[in-house]
Amino acid sequence: MPNTYTEIHIQAVFAVQNRQSLIRDSWKAELYKYITGIFKNNNHKVLQINGVADHIYVLFGMRPTQSLSELMKQVKHDSSKWINKKGFVNGRFSWQSGYGAFSYSKSEVPRIINYIKNQEEHHKKVVFKEEYLMLLKDFDVEFNERFILKSVL
Repeated sequence: MPNTYTEIHIQAVFAVQNRQSLIRDSWKAELYKYITGIFKNNNHKVLQINGVADHIYVLFGMRPTQSLSELMKQVKHDSSKWINKKGFVNGRFSWQSGYGAFSYSKSEVPRIINYIKNQEEHHKKVVFKEEYLMLLKDFDVEFNERFILKSVL
């Protein structure tokens, strides 16, 4: 739409189904490139992507041409399909339902980029579920504890 100007920075967080540690170092860079491509193809700009074996963080500049829920649905669907087609895991790979999404001002972007870059080190000290709950609380997001990050069965 002409004369529409935005600057929207979103950090999205999503986990592997049942928080299984399925994302391997041997193929995670390829996965991140694939996911970045999905964002790009939808006219959004990935500023940083990283994660650990059971979850991913993506900081991106969002264009108002698509809803966040539709974008995340496509990212998770298409990347799951790609992982399964590549045969990276035994059995069927899928992402856990839902996601977290948090907005940041431009001045906070460098800090969030650095935070995402250092996920492996960070999660040696802080458990993902605790961190996720802290994000929800810091952003005053209402949630039901029953539905937060189902653990491995």
